[in-house]
Amino acid sequence: MPQGPNESGAPPGRFAGTVALVTGGNSGIGAEVARAFALAGASVVVAARREQAGRQVVNNICAHGGQAVFVPCEVTHADSVQALVQACVDHYGRLDYAFNGAGITGTINKEIADYEESVFDETFAVNVKGTWLCMKYQIPAMLASGGGTVVNCSSTAGLRGGARASAYYGSKHAVLGLTKSVALEYATRGVRVNAVCPGLVMTELVHREFAAVPDKLASLAQRIPMGRPGTVAEIAGAVLWLCSPEAGYVTGAILSVDGGFVI
Repeated sequence: MPQGPNESGAPPGRFAGTVALVTGGNSGIGAEVARAFALAGASVVVAARREQAGRQVVNNICAHGGQAVFVPCEVTHADSVQALVQACVDHYGRLDYAFNGAGITGTINKEIADYEESVFDETFAVNVKGTWLCMKYQIPAMLASGGGTVVNCSSTAGLRGGARASAYYGSKHAVLGLTKSVALEYATRGVRVNAVCPGLVMTELVHREFAAVPDKLASLAQRIPMGRPGTVAEIAGAVLWLCSPEAGYVTGAILSVDGGFVI
C-alpha cells in the first residue's frame, strides 16, 4: 500500500476494518471512489453492469495492495440489488459505507415534446429507482453492522434548471429528495444519508467528448468560478469525508462539489 495521503486526501488505513460498496464502480467517479476507499484501508465491493471494466478496476485496486471484489449488478432490478448486498455481507461479513454512483444521462438536446418516453423511463429507472433500491437493501445491512453511511450521487443538475435534458435534470432532483427523506428516517438509528453534486468533472467520458472540441471545454470552464473542471479524486475526497467520523453530525446534506458553479 502507498504511504502518505492518497489523491483523495484520506490517510492510508483511515477506513481499515470497514467495508464499502460502490455502484457504478467500473469507471469515472465510481471507480475513483472505490480506489480511494481501498487506498484508505476499506474492503471494497465494486458493482456495475459492465463486468470487464469492473474487474479491471478491481484488478487495479488489488495490484496496489487493496482489497476488492467485483459483483455484477443491474440497479433497476430488486433481485439484483438484493443479491449484491447479500454478496457483500457474505464475502466481507458487514457493510459500513455505500456510494450509489450508478447513473445515466438519457437523451441530451431534446425538448420535452420530442423526448422519447422509453428514454425517460430508463433514466428514472437507473437514477431514481436504482438509488431507491440500493438504499432499501443497503441500510438493513448497515443496521445489522452497527450503523453506516450512504452517499448518493446527484449532480449540479439536481440543484438548478437546464433545458433540453428533462429526464436527467428531473431524476437528479429526485435523488436529492430521496436522500433527504431517507436521512430523516434513520437519523436516530446510526445511519447517515447524504448526497454529492458533482459539477463538470474530467472523467474518461468527458475527455473523449471534448477531445475534438477543446474550445467548448474551455468555454465551459470559464463559467466555473474556480476556472477549471474538477477531478474524480476531488469528488472521491468529498465522498470519503462524508463517510468519515469528522462528518458524524452531517446527515441529509447536499454537498455541491463544482468549483462554485451553482453560485
